[in-house]
This record gives sequence, C-alpha cells and structure tokens, in this order.
Amino acid sequence: MSRTDRVVDSITRMILDGELSAGDRLPVEAELADRLEVSRGSLREGVRALAVLGVLDVRQGDGTYVSSLAPERLLGPVGLLVALQGAGHARDTHAVRRLLEGEAAAAAARRSDDDAAAAAQAALSRAAEALADDDHEAFLDADMAFHGALARWSGNPVLSALLDALAGRTTRHRRWRGQAVPDADARAHAWHGSVFDAVSRGNQDEARTLTQAHLLETERELPAHPDTAPTRCDD
Repeated sequence: MSRTDRVVDSITRMILDGELSAGDRLPVEAELADRLEVSRGSLREGVRALAVLGVLDVRQGDGTYVSSLAPERLLGPVGLLVALQGAGHARDTHAVRRLLEGEAAAAAARRSDDDAAAAAQAALSRAAEALADDDHEAFLDADMAFHGALARWSGNPVLSALLDALAGRTTRHRRWRGQAVPDADARAHAWHGSVFDAVSRGNQDEARTLTQAHLLETERELPAHPDTAPTRCDD
C-alpha cells in the first residue's frame, strides 16, 4: 500500500469509527502527518484525493474539514464514471436508470411527501405549457424536474443521488429523442401523468410498472448508436 493510500484509508477509518464527523476540522498538518507516519507531501496527496471524492473540504487559510458527507456529494463522481465508460454503454446506463427509477416510484407510493408531490405536480404543469408552446428545451427541463421530484419522493437519499448522477448521462439522448422521434415529448408527458397518479394513489406495483414501461419505451427509441447521437438537430 502506498503512503497516499494509507492516508486515504486512515482518514476514512477515522470517520467510520466516529473519531471525525461531518463538519469536523482535521488535526493540523504536522500533527496528522506524524500520527499517520507519512510525509506532509503524502498527506497532502491523500487529502486531495479525498477532496475529489467529496469526503473532505480544503479551505485555503482555514484548514481541512470533513464534508457534509451527503449522498448527493459522495455519489457525484458516479456520473463522471459513467461518462468515462465511452461509446457503447448508453443503453446500459438507461437500463440501470430504468431499474432504479422503477424502485424509486414504488418507494414514493409507500409514503407521503407534500413537498415532493407539489414539485412533481409543478413540473407536470410546466411540461404541459412547454408542449403547448412547442418548446422542447423547456419540456426537457420540466421532464428532468419531474424525475428528480419522483426520486426525492422515494425518501431514499442514496437512491435519489444515484439517479441524479445518472441523469446527466441520459440528458443528451433524451434531447435527441424529443427532437427526432414524433410525439416523443407528448407521450412522455402522458406517462408522467400516469406515474404521478399511481404514486399519489399509493399503488406501488402500478407506479413501478408504469415507470419502467415509460423508460423502456425511451430506450427502444434511441438511435442505433446512441452515444453518437447529436445534442440537437442540425438546422
């Protein structure tokens, strides 16, 4: 194990053992380096690695702190990981999203969340206005807001963060579909309305089935090589 890896593992263990909590300031550099038996250079490399992962906050002139450790922050790099997989994995990404979002919809149907429900309803209203105005970009924004509200409605912050991390990877393909596939936006809006109704009624199975059917339809309408789909139609 390299000295940098030792720093990463040791600080992570300090957090897991409760010695450090979210928002806590790490010991000063000289003290921590001595404790971990590494050079200050190795300590800084390990701290930088944990900062990139969202575990630590390095504040110039103030010190290094444990981050909020919020799921959406720690899982943010997942989106980058998916993006770096390269061509040929778009359908795999959509398939994972379909499975996760189906479970999010089912979980949402099991609980009450007035704020998430209101956000989902507002997104549906904005989507309807965008359809009437034939404004695809506005519809895409409302589409993403609806799916985000549905994920939050699940009450599972880890699931919500995972879906948010995947959302950026699928945006380009959803934009292409809305511009290239006839009535794609209108059909998506109809699906969203049905999902919202099922979740509001507390029907878990129906919410899961409708969500997965909607996203499966989206997958099937992707181009033959979805990773090379244009971000917008050529003028």
